[in-house]
Amino acid sequence: MKPFRKIDSPIGRLIAIGDIHACCKELEALLGFLKAERGLSSEDLVVFMGDYIDRGSDAAGVIKMLLQFQQEFPSTVFLKGNHEDMLLDHLGFEGNQGSVFIVNGGAATLASYGISASESSDQVALKMPTSHLGFLLNLDSYVMVDKFVFAHAGLHPLKPLDGQKSRDLFWIREEFIGNIHPFEITVVFGHTPYKNVLFNLPYKIGIDTGLVYGNMLSCVDFTSKEIVQVRLGTTKITVRGFPS
Repeated sequence: MKPFRKIDSPIGRLIAIGDIHACCKELEALLGFLKAERGLSSEDLVVFMGDYIDRGSDAAGVIKMLLQFQQEFPSTVFLKGNHEDMLLDHLGFEGNQGSVFIVNGGAATLASYGISASESSDQVALKMPTSHLGFLLNLDSYVMVDKFVFAHAGLHPLKPLDGQKSRDLFWIREEFIGNIHPFEITVVFGHTPYKNVLFNLPYKIGIDTGLVYGNMLSCVDFTSKEIVQVRLGTTKITVRGFPS
């Protein structure tokens, strides 16, 4: 697991994008809007919250698109989600989850690479593009930018900020969501889907809005205080301000 790191506040905007789950068309629409209509530049910092793969149909296309985005905007932060964690475990890089990956949407991810779910982990690793494996192996665990900490699932409220464990960062739910944490910063998280971006928890903002389940992909611009969204199966962008 990559260690916790602090990142300087961007000159431009601070933006976070929620769980994608292999929904390539919607991601393309969102990124296209940010570039064309919001003038996304290298002075902005974009944080992707993890769960790029599984459940949806084009994980390979999503990772290819994210790699292209990384070339355009090298300072971009890509967090690891529990689904990337399961894939790496399946491949033997970080333990061995075995079929856990397959039954949690992993079969669809492998199919997007033309790989059968019955193939061995060694065969999967050989058939996946090296650049995609490198991307997965270099994902951040959690980062702090200004007054925000970004972590895929959240933080354990009883562990120090710089002493969080991978199990919590990628998998935690109720222990984080149902308790007030002591960190005096706002934790931005994905992982647990909501109907809309969740602002009404103390020092927590949840931005997984269940795209792959028929809802929306959400992008939160903390500088302009805008929420940009695209619904599953469409390319229509909606924009609204933060709740007052």
